[in-house]
Amino acid sequence: MMQQWIGLAIGVILAWAVLRAILRWVRAMELRDRVILITGGSRGLGLVLARFCLRAGAHVAICGRDGERLERAREELERRENELLAVRCDVAHPEEAQRLVEEVLNRFGRIDVLINNAGVLQVGPQETMTVADYEEAMGVHFWGPLHLITRVVPEMRRQGEGRIVNIASLGGKISLPHMLPYVASKFALAGFSQGLREELRRDGILVTTVFPGLMNTGSPRNADFKGQHRKEYAWFSISDALPGLSMPAERAARQILWACRNGDAQVILSMPAVLGIKLHALFPVTAIRLLTFINRILPGPGGIGQRKAKGSASTSRFSPSWWTTLGDRAASRNNENGHHPKKRREQRRPP
Repeated sequence: MMQQWIGLAIGVILAWAVLRAILRWVRAMELRDRVILITGGSRGLGLVLARFCLRAGAHVAICGRDGERLERAREELERRENELLAVRCDVAHPEEAQRLVEEVLNRFGRIDVLINNAGVLQVGPQETMTVADYEEAMGVHFWGPLHLITRVVPEMRRQGEGRIVNIASLGGKISLPHMLPYVASKFALAGFSQGLREELRRDGILVTTVFPGLMNTGSPRNADFKGQHRKEYAWFSISDALPGLSMPAERAARQILWACRNGDAQVILSMPAVLGIKLHALFPVTAIRLLTFINRILPGPGGIGQRKAKGSASTSRFSPSWWTTLGDRAASRNNENGHHPKKRREQRRPP
């Protein structure tokens, strides 16, 4: 009798796996000749995604707030054969988001895939965060995607299909200390994104929510650090560069585009992120105690208080160091170094 139940269970599992593979094959979208809009595409993960999309034969539009950095990205990406459009835009402003979509439609005539990747990050104790920090994070991570989705969805409905990829974060599943504006906005994006999938699926529009853990993109140098900003930058940049703890941006981009192609509901990037989410779901009290312990060993308030300092202006003997070698290489590779080296040496570091 036991053997029969085991055989039945195996049969059900195999049938489910086959059915899932068939469904993924049916709804798969090839990226060749598709029009893909990537926000925050001038650096970091967004730039890596743009490279992969162009290699796949797609037509790509990127946007960014920093005109100089955007121009460097455009110069690199335009070396490829496919069409590229680079637009300076702050997606937090509805009129700029509207203009971005109009420029893409005027250039390419359609938008097949929207990847909401633009991001900001403020790191520091809760006491150093201001209402403006929360407003900025919500503007970029929640209102920005909402502005673009509201404008793009009617176009996708007319086309009869489309893909929307919202880059949330491990911080959209677990509230991480010293990153409260970031996690609050990512929780909002994750909830909106998952509910949006349920409502748009009947229109042939599939929404994928991405939950990355730490990624080795070189982005910490463009984050804002508060309080004891040098110590904050040291722990964050080292964690972001450690093999095993962080995921290479290129591997993350491949998994994101694979999930987009297959129309998956969500994808969690990196094994530490998967384990962290499972621990939090199965043993929430234990997970909260662990996060409380982590918060106690992180730097306390003080330093520059509520003022902001970029990571690039928060260096110390710990960062950059050999601990951050992979992150430093990724920063050079992914356009995270915001200034010409000579100009960077001339910058004054905050006290």
